[in-house]
Amino acid sequence: MRNVIERSSTHTNYGTIDVSPKPDTLRVAISEAIVTVSPGSIQLVKSGKIPKGSVVDAAILAGTLAAKRASDLIPFCHPIPIDDVKVNVTIAVDSLKITSQVKSIWKTGVEMESLTSVAVGALTIYDMLKPVDDSISIGPIRLIKKEGGTKQASKIFKKRTTAILVTSDSRDKNKDKSGKLIFERLESVGYNIVYYEVLPDNLELIMDEIRTLCDKTKVDLILTCGGTGIGSRDVTPDATLEVIDKEVSGIADTIRAHGQRRTPYSMLSRGVAGVRNKTVIINLPGSPRAISESLDPLLGAIHHAFEMLENHKH
Repeated sequence: MRNVIERSSTHTNYGTIDVSPKPDTLRVAISEAIVTVSPGSIQLVKSGKIPKGSVVDAAILAGTLAAKRASDLIPFCHPIPIDDVKVNVTIAVDSLKITSQVKSIWKTGVEMESLTSVAVGALTIYDMLKPVDDSISIGPIRLIKKEGGTKQASKIFKKRTTAILVTSDSRDKNKDKSGKLIFERLESVGYNIVYYEVLPDNLELIMDEIRTLCDKTKVDLILTCGGTGIGSRDVTPDATLEVIDKEVSGIADTIRAHGQRRTPYSMLSRGVAGVRNKTVIINLPGSPRAISESLDPLLGAIHHAFEMLENHKH
């Protein structure tokens, strides 16, 4: 009895992973499952003489349905919009191979949907052939390929030098939280941060500092923080526009669009982004929460800007 009481007093918190901060990206996963059967069963499948009907058609239908219902079967799997499911069954001498490709434009991957698809397809084959075959076995079930998300892209960016410029009349480094959040976030994934400073909301000072970082220090990326609103002292976008050679409006638009789905105030940000020489400059908002939300859609894709500046193939 004492052991039972001790075990019951232990409580573990279970739950899904919060994916709300992540940006929507195209996710693709391809999985396969092998169902090994007797050669006699293969002949029955090909001839269509299985009592329960077409094995191939049933496996395709079951796999398609399973991909769409994976979250009902896997406890911590998020329900996500499925944009495409392609299930295929290949017949060999003594086995059937099921492959499933699943696509979704969403915040999290579709590996579980693809794996669930082939697993249920394989079980459907087992169910249909078990009246005529006692030798059936399932496996392996494995993920063949996955694409999408931001992790792989972020790794490419580790060698890029980065400067963090906080603009605020009311903060110094001791009181600053937002700049430190950027620093910690980038450092945690290996970004090379070579500069971090806090400047007052002064147009000329901000312009001079950005020019120095671009022309003399020659950093790859400058992230400014703060001064993007419509107040009289919010001049960071104005300073940025004065010094850049080209504006990259899509970056700033993406930050605002991502933020607008989380707060109605994102539309009030005047932040801009652009390029001076080969330095990318991006204005981020000032609050820690807005900083976190702004970085999420950036980290996975911004590396491609440097490839374009270096005239690599797209």
